[in-house]
Parts: sequence; C-alpha cells; structure tokens
Amino acid sequence: MNTLLLQISDPHFGAERKAVCDALRRLVQEQTPRVLLLSGDITQRARPAQFAAARAFVDSLRIPQCMTLPGNHDIPLFNAAVRLFAPYSAYRRAFGRSHDAVLDSDGLRLIGLDSTRRWRHVNGELSPDQIAATSRHLREAPVGVLRVVALHHPVAVTRAAEGHNRVRRHADAIDRWLQAGADLIVGGHIHLPSVRFLEAGGRHGWAVLAGTAVSRRTRHDAGNSVNLIRCAQVGLRRVGAVERWDYREEAKHFELAALSALPLSG
Repeated sequence: MNTLLLQISDPHFGAERKAVCDALRRLVQEQTPRVLLLSGDITQRARPAQFAAARAFVDSLRIPQCMTLPGNHDIPLFNAAVRLFAPYSAYRRAFGRSHDAVLDSDGLRLIGLDSTRRWRHVNGELSPDQIAATSRHLREAPVGVLRVVALHHPVAVTRAAEGHNRVRRHADAIDRWLQAGADLIVGGHIHLPSVRFLEAGGRHGWAVLAGTAVSRRTRHDAGNSVNLIRCAQVGLRRVGAVERWDYREEAKHFELAALSALPLSG
C-alpha cells in the first residue's frame, strides 16, 4: 500500500515519557512514513520549553512532510492576558502560524483545520467558512487521491459518554465533507483511538481518532498509541487502512495492535 501517513496526537510534551518517545523514533525508522500529522495537544501547558521539546522531537523523526495543528492544551490556560491577546504566540514560535492548511503528497490530499478557540477551554468549534472552504478543497482534489480532513477535536465518537467532546457544527461538517468527497476525518482529543463508519448523501467515509502518543495521560483502557494510514487501489476499488500501533511496556516498543481495512467511496 502507498500513502503512508503517521498520525501522532496528544503527545502533551511536559508530560511525555522518554521510553515511549524513543520507541516512537524506532517505529518511524522502521516504517518510513512520508507525511507526519501532529493533531493537537502538542504540549501539556503551552509553555515555551514544552513547545521547544516537541519541536526537537518532531525534527528528530526526519519525516519529509509535516502538518501540525494546535489543540486546546496549546493555548495558555492560567495566563488570561496571553490567552486573550496572544493565545498562539508560543505555538507559532515553534511550529509557525496556526492556520488552516492543505498538504498534497503523492496519493494524498491532507486538509488541516484549527478547531481551537481562545474562548473555549476544552471544546472545539468549526466556523461555517472553515466547513465551506474544506468542501472546496475536497472537490478540487486530484482524482483518486486519499482525501483526509484533520482537526484536533472529534466529529464522531464511539461511546455515548464522549458525545459532548464532539466539535461544534460536527453534523454539518460530516454531511458536507462526505458529499464533497472526504474519505477520512481524523482527530484526537479524548485519548481514545477508534474508527467509526460515517454516511451522508449516498457517500460514506470514516471518522478516525488517535490515542495519546507519548504522554502519561493515558486512559485505563487505552495506553499510548499512534496511527499509520495507508491507501491502495485494489482492482477497481480504493481501500484505506488504519493501523493502530500500541506501545508495549514489557517490550518497550510499538506493536501493531489493530488493523482496519476501510472500503472507500468511488
């Protein structure tokens, strides 16, 4: 399969685990992904030193192309003045402007959206303009490529108890993006990896969430993990695959834990 995209979400630098970071470097050396997606909550408390550590780690992976997105933890929580007037200043010094972006690689169109808002401490939001612009980017994508929309907050969850964590305007986004050709809508935020089927207007796609990559902030039923995303043409059909790689404490490395083969709309 081609289109090898590594999704790292919620690493929470400042609460990272060195052994897991080392293991993730080894996984990257073994799998050689072409594109890195860092889907938010890069730091624990949006401090400059935490962003610097995250930047150094990303550089050490030496992945050719990279897209980063801020998460709610990447905006200062306790410094009200900075949160109000310069919420992304530390993020930008490390990773550049916080903005929506499009990355094209061989066989892939990746559309990144900033779903954080300075007035929302935890929950995310999509604006009508973001939803409309993403629809245009999807429709204008080259024929046959894997079309992935990425944001920090989930558009869909697999547990009812997590419903409140969905990004604001998620229903409109799902409907319009699937009809515009989205294959995958990926995110993180809740530290609970999952793959969920989506359908709208006669087209289908998939909501994919990643767990926390390297932090101590794991859930009781979900440890450290990352996603590798691939796509290939099988006969007349396109098929995507999401590989969930989990960190194994006893072996101190990442192992393939789940493989989801995802039929894609034509």
